[in-house]
Amino acid sequence: MPDSLSKTALETAGPRPAAAPPPEPKGKASRIAVASLIGTTIEYYDFAVYGTATALVLGPAFFPSGNATVSSLAAFLTFAAAFLARPLGVVLFGTIGDRLGRRRALVTSLLLMGVATVGVGLLPTYETAGLLAPVLLVTLRLLQGVSMGGEWGGAVLLSVEHAPPGRRALYASIPQAGPSLGFLLSSAVILPTLHLAGRDGFTNGAWRIPFLLSTVLVLIGLWVRTTVSESPVFSSAARPATSEPAPVSRFPLGVTLKRHPGRLLLGVGAAIGGSAVYYLTIVYSLSYGPKTLGIPQNTMLTAASVGAAAGIAITVPAARLADRIGRRPVMLTGAVGCVLWAVPMYASLDSRDALTITGAYTLGLLLLALMFSPVAAFLAELFPARLRYTGASAAFILANTLGGGFAPPIATWLNSQWESPLVLGFYTGGLCLLSLLCLLALPETRDCEFDT
Repeated sequence: MPDSLSKTALETAGPRPAAAPPPEPKGKASRIAVASLIGTTIEYYDFAVYGTATALVLGPAFFPSGNATVSSLAAFLTFAAAFLARPLGVVLFGTIGDRLGRRRALVTSLLLMGVATVGVGLLPTYETAGLLAPVLLVTLRLLQGVSMGGEWGGAVLLSVEHAPPGRRALYASIPQAGPSLGFLLSSAVILPTLHLAGRDGFTNGAWRIPFLLSTVLVLIGLWVRTTVSESPVFSSAARPATSEPAPVSRFPLGVTLKRHPGRLLLGVGAAIGGSAVYYLTIVYSLSYGPKTLGIPQNTMLTAASVGAAAGIAITVPAARLADRIGRRPVMLTGAVGCVLWAVPMYASLDSRDALTITGAYTLGLLLLALMFSPVAAFLAELFPARLRYTGASAAFILANTLGGGFAPPIATWLNSQWESPLVLGFYTGGLCLLSLLCLLALPETRDCEFDT
């Protein structure tokens, strides 16, 4: 690995601009951060709706089986399939974002997500279309995954590259609230739909409503994203002071793998534990609690929603702290907490008590927020401007794929072998320990040179 971030940036970016781009006005930077948040929330709403529907209804609707475990496992494998497609999204949108601009990649990714999500809401079930139904479901799910492969990096970079000096973690943390806000928005739609339609009505067709409502949200998101300006850091890097054109690789991922393999792998490890905590809490538990432990569905949705809201509440304060004292101290605190709390958090499910589960999940998601609030700025600062979309996206998306996408099917298998929810805690705690070790191996990035 290179000895310093500034040296790495100079070697990769080629000729430097005559001067760093001037800081964006605070008001403009804030508007762009909010625009990034809106788009990220909508994309994660789509993703969360699918995850919740997987836990509630998609198994028997598209993968009927006499064995409930087999049906659930098949449905969760379609959930994981989107994560397998995310690296393709990193390559596609990373290339667009690093060659043509962050904004163009973001608009395209949101449009693709909207088409795929609405498509799921219109699909025939297995009863109507036979094997064609799960094939179409997996296809649309793969398109969702490709979209998500480009979403996170673009939203974060558009925000962080507009940020005033000394506030990159703060501005990068704003779109980081999108996953939790998207989950809360999906719960705000699914819970009333469940209440009004009842479980039978939801299973028989009302589950389509949250997917179809995505049409309105995507139109809003597209309008917001087409009104924001391109990143000044990207624009500056694309127009060097010399008469030579800016050196742009046709395949940014290949350059990233060649020049920064250590940072990429350690970046993946740094984010993998938090991904497991998020997806086991927000997705897997919603199926495991009711189906295996007999916990009411509303109890699990409420516990996850309260915890997600608490995580959102400390996202900005944690990012402000990371701008003051550094990214690593805040993230290391969250990682240590998640290692220690993983087993007690999932052990709370054995109590079957709503207050106990909600309290345990809330603390767990607060610790997760400490890990994830600064991670966007941290990963972005590990890579130079002309490889930043690809490098940061690849690290985060691979962590999400390995730690999050495969977490529900792995957990389903683990719980088929060992009945206690403690196994979830040991599995999650092990991945959080890996994140802790990777964070210790990476440098602090708060004061790195960022505009090259």
